[in-house]
Amino acid sequence: MDPLQEPIPAPEFSWQPRPKFQSRIWLHVLLFALTVASTTFVGALHYAAFQADYLPGRAETGPLVPFFIRGLWYSATIIGILGCHELGHYFACRYYDVDASLPFFIPFPFLSISGTLGAVIRIREPIPRKHMLFDIGIAGPIAGFLVAVPAMFIGVALSHVAVVPPDFVGQNLGEPLLFKIAAHLIWGAVPDGYSINMHPMAFAAWFGLLATVWNLFPAGQLDGGHLSYALLGRRSTWVTLATLVAAAALSYYSIVWMGLTIMMTIMLFTFGPRHPPVIDEDAPLDRVRIWLAVFALAIFVLSFSASPISDITGR
Repeated sequence: MDPLQEPIPAPEFSWQPRPKFQSRIWLHVLLFALTVASTTFVGALHYAAFQADYLPGRAETGPLVPFFIRGLWYSATIIGILGCHELGHYFACRYYDVDASLPFFIPFPFLSISGTLGAVIRIREPIPRKHMLFDIGIAGPIAGFLVAVPAMFIGVALSHVAVVPPDFVGQNLGEPLLFKIAAHLIWGAVPDGYSINMHPMAFAAWFGLLATVWNLFPAGQLDGGHLSYALLGRRSTWVTLATLVAAAALSYYSIVWMGLTIMMTIMLFTFGPRHPPVIDEDAPLDRVRIWLAVFALAIFVLSFSASPISDITGR
């Protein structure tokens, strides 16, 4: 090297980490607005059916504005339950600095008794440790359930007992244990030939419980799958396969479980039967989290119905 020539400095490279928790706000707002519209429309139909007391000829929509306002009984409740569920996951991700999106609400206004297919968040990076996975997985079901419980009791109180016509044709909603408890405490024993005509708020709570049960099935990337892996490690793979068989067997009782079976089968072939690993896979969970897992099981039991939806064809 020429002693009079200064050395050329090496180029400097500065690596900037990818910003976390970045979301396309416009897309989340748009999907939220569409879901509010679809659930309000479906909720207004539920309110008209509620007023008809199992007599379709009595169903009246009335003026357009009051018709849609009545739909908010259902819409506000179901969006509150689903939103709190997903925000539970989201804020747990924020707490552990695990990159995640805001909730995506999914509108579904046509051929639907719910007006929505639920809501999801997207977790955009691996969850490194077992306690983080457990906390993120359980935060959603607990948050949604804490909203669904008072909504169920208020909704059942707003309902009333009505005569079911012998020739009534419609759909029967399976009663989870929580609904039975609320109905017994508020209405007591319902005579034969009568039924509790569910207020739209009670129906929204019922649907919220169904969504909670769906998520708590211990399989794959569902919330229950995260909890199962956090508790059992690699052995949770066998739980996933057993859950798939159980969901297929439940499909005999209701088409709802057929949808769950199809979804879990797609997850199985897309991601494989094994849960993505964490660093401390063999580390045991502490006692508090074990009790929280028991609480999640209690939520599942209180919210479960073997036949959520069945047809009534008249007598």
